[in-house]
Amino acid sequence: QVHLVESGGGLVQPGGSLRLSCAASGIRFSIAAMAWYRQAPGKQRELVASIMGSSRKYADSVKGRFTMSRDNAKNTVYLGMNSLKPEDSAVYYCNADVVNKAYWGQGTQVTVSS
Repeated sequence: QVHLVESGGGLVQPGGSLRLSCAASGIRFSIAAMAWYRQAPGKQRELVASIMGSSRKYADSVKGRFTMSRDNAKNTVYLGMNSLKPEDSAVYYCNADVVNKAYWGQGTQVTVSS
């Protein structure tokens, strides 16, 4: 059974930082394409960052502020978020794509507010 468990969300002031983690089990993590999405109230879910092998891609809105990384030994991906803005507030979801089959975590809330 596949499980993706996100953690690290919370309330942070504008300009602050957070690091999200996503621990995966039940998949061949080393070959999985991993990604972070987010969904704010009333908006569509959007791709924030993705990683496959050594290739990383970022949404324009987070380039230079967010960094995605993975630790294959721990079956975990991370999303480092710096210079956070109120518009970054959303539920952040971890996604795994293994042989064109997608899996999702339950999400972790990030709120950026003073």
